[in-house]
Amino acid sequence: MTASNEYCCDFAGNYDLSKLPEIKKLEQLALGCDYGGTSWTTRQQVDAIVSSLALSSESCLLDIGSGSGWPGLLLAKLSRCNATLLDIPLNALRQAVERAAADQMTDRVQIVSGSGTLLPFAAQSFDRISHSDVLCCLAEKFEMLQEARRVAKPGARMHFSVIFPADNLPATEYEQVLKTGPPFVGLDGNYPDLLRASGWKVEDCQDVTEEYKQSLQRLVGGIHENVDELSELLGSEDVVSKRKHREDQIALIVSGSMRRDAYLVIAN
Repeated sequence: MTASNEYCCDFAGNYDLSKLPEIKKLEQLALGCDYGGTSWTTRQQVDAIVSSLALSSESCLLDIGSGSGWPGLLLAKLSRCNATLLDIPLNALRQAVERAAADQMTDRVQIVSGSGTLLPFAAQSFDRISHSDVLCCLAEKFEMLQEARRVAKPGARMHFSVIFPADNLPATEYEQVLKTGPPFVGLDGNYPDLLRASGWKVEDCQDVTEEYKQSLQRLVGGIHENVDELSELLGSEDVVSKRKHREDQIALIVSGSMRRDAYLVIAN
């Protein structure tokens, strides 16, 4: 069952906060980047995505749920591909525009406001697609996978990461994942079946849960080390709540209840 949890993400608010030096410091510590990202893709994992997608200057990449440009802008910078970044929060898109200009990439990057479940592109427009931890923040998972397939050329490669409950959990543990994980972490069935039904063939699936856990641990450690300045910025109650939320997520990973996988799939 797909369900939202009590930690409904304020994405627009998070992007505003991400511009602050204190928050950038935490992002650098946890992920090794400073783009204001809301996914859990690390700087190391970006190199793996470039390789997995076989990105080059000839590629035409769509990054869905791109936010302020992480990791889509770095994928474009490293590979010199043409990239289209798509998301809804306008403040995030403005940050992505500014970062693309600062990195002198405006000639190869298009930034579009739109929904992943109703992509504003013609069929067969892209030969590469990526999205990082988007499906676990979206109720309409199958619809997004279908839309991605519609705009993908035959044989297109898609890489994505997603957080999800482990298989065969007792009801109480499953409910805890729904309560504590990303806002739409639950799903009916499983991702391999959803992918096949939406026109994608699974080429590879990597378990990146350990890296996810380590990122969370670095984030919690950074909150501990900078608690005074963060409390002054956000308020002590908010800092305590955010830290507890991340600690609860770490506990779910350690118990084996919550996972993160990275998929490479091919358009049938």
